[in-house]
Amino acid sequence: MSEKISLFVPGRLCLFGEHSDWAGLQRLFNADIVPGASIVTGIEQGIYADVEKHDRFAVRNVSKELADGWSDFESAMQSGELKKTAASDNYFAYVAGVASYVFENYNVGGMKITITKMTLPVKSGLSSSAAICVLVARAFNHLYGLNMNTIGEMTVAFKGEQRTKSRCGRLDQACAFGISPVLMRFDGEDIDVKRLVVGQTLHFVFANLKGSKDTISILSDLNKCYPYAKGDIDKDVQSALGIENEKIVSKAALYIEQGDAKALGALMSEAQALFDAKVAPASPKELAAPLLHSVLADETVKLLTYGGKGVGSQGDGSVQFLAKDADCQSKLAEYLNNKGMTATTLTIKPRHHIHKAIIPVAGFGTRLYPATRAISKEFIPVVDSDGLVKPVILIILQQLYDSGIDEICLIVGEEEDIETYNRFLKNPLSQDHARKLPPQMAKYENKLLEIGKRVTFCVQKEKHGFGHAVYQSREFCGNEPVLLLLGDTIYRSNISKSCSEQLIESFDRIGRPIVAIHPIPVEDVVHYGILSGTWEDKSERVLSITNFVEKPTAQYARDCLGVASSGRDKRFFSVFGQYVLTPDVFSQLEANILEESETEKNGEYGLTDAIAALIDKGGVYGVVLDGEMFDTGNAQAYKRTMRLY
Repeated sequence: MSEKISLFVPGRLCLFGEHSDWAGLQRLFNADIVPGASIVTGIEQGIYADVEKHDRFAVRNVSKELADGWSDFESAMQSGELKKTAASDNYFAYVAGVASYVFENYNVGGMKITITKMTLPVKSGLSSSAAICVLVARAFNHLYGLNMNTIGEMTVAFKGEQRTKSRCGRLDQACAFGISPVLMRFDGEDIDVKRLVVGQTLHFVFANLKGSKDTISILSDLNKCYPYAKGDIDKDVQSALGIENEKIVSKAALYIEQGDAKALGALMSEAQALFDAKVAPASPKELAAPLLHSVLADETVKLLTYGGKGVGSQGDGSVQFLAKDADCQSKLAEYLNNKGMTATTLTIKPRHHIHKAIIPVAGFGTRLYPATRAISKEFIPVVDSDGLVKPVILIILQQLYDSGIDEICLIVGEEEDIETYNRFLKNPLSQDHARKLPPQMAKYENKLLEIGKRVTFCVQKEKHGFGHAVYQSREFCGNEPVLLLLGDTIYRSNISKSCSEQLIESFDRIGRPIVAIHPIPVEDVVHYGILSGTWEDKSERVLSITNFVEKPTAQYARDCLGVASSGRDKRFFSVFGQYVLTPDVFSQLEANILEESETEKNGEYGLTDAIAALIDKGGVYGVVLDGEMFDTGNAQAYKRTMRLY
């Protein structure tokens, strides 16, 4: 773990389901209340900070955005002093609240936070308070190895914020999931979070109305409607924030994933009409919101948008719209700014679907000597599930082809290797040879040539390790995510989707670098890269990685790398042989190689080091695939593969 960690936490925008988080909390007292549901997204604006251990708790600022009126904060890392600050009107109440909660519940020391950049406006309905709370929770988590997953960080941020005068609900902390929309459900104190896959680019505009509202008064009025309804207004509020909200949020999630912007915009207007009819009467003074409704009714605004609604606690605070396209988005922001509001754009894009893959095949294959005197290790034959005898590399290429991968780059060791692969993948058989093939093999010959059309090459002229080999494909990858497979490992899925398809689908939801993982006995860890972390989901298939160590001893793994699992002993996970690499992985590899840093070991640069460096910078995830890997890179593993594959 590095001594100094750089973090970014965005603000958040509640697209649907405001107030449903604390409404769902009322199920602790009244089981008839419907669980809350909301869709929340992180935004591009946020807080950037460097954090490091310190003997006290300190917050510094070096950003230009916060230069005016800023006064640094420092406190003893002591519960009483921090809680006193949290309960006050001090600007730093939120960070003190989280720090005091962490100090009381975890074994931590102090910390210094240096805010390096602040692009998130405060008091604009975008939860700058939640963002700083999450940042503090995440900083303690990473600096002191507290093994919290994302929901754990959210919970700590929320508990810390509750020590201040704020009484906001739990959806604000969704900023912990980064710049992507999530569907959140609130059942008492339980929270379930699902990342949504965006089907089409969505062009939002949100604006500060420059009006006034009393959030505490709004929440106080609405709280009077719970936990048991005493009259028609109470019943309407519970219905609007309960069963009717559930219907709207479910539709919204569907429209987002289908990419139906027009239907989504209309649903925003429908949600606002429901709020006005059934929730606003509970707090008529604050929720009449004349400024909000005048903007929603503006004819120019209507021409540029599919729909709009209020933000956060509603009232005359902020407004959000779904513009028809990028041009309308730009015109709307300009129009609102000219009317004296502060408008900001938010563009939510579909994730880059993976359509490229890379396979390093530049090794000498010395563990398969003397066979590799005649052929390279990637051409060692294996009987595939269809009964055909295929080189290992062809089995890998075929699975990528069947998974929808359009372009595949083989990273070879010599220019001469390209000719070998071209003869195999791109040169048709002679007519005499082709005529002698049985029908099944003749059909496969056509598929083999189709696969060959998708293959290109790059050369690793100097051998400086696995990370260096991967780096050679940077121009092929461009600014896109890419699937990485090993050239001497084949995979068998236990379900209808191949292992590669499972990994691609995981990336569509997570959007960060992914390492496919599988459990192994602790006695075997010395042979593999071992990852540890905390589970992001109840099914224990997505791991938020906190540590990545190459070939540790069994004792070190027992002490530091075990992954806690429900209902069983700690388990140990190694790399499954498939990765999804994002452009920031290649940026880190470049930094390691160009700087000739300490990541060079025995003249080699490891991919593990580059991935480990990104764990603190934005997150790396492990995904347990439903399948099995078969190594062909050494004699014993090859015997097992021939027997079991």
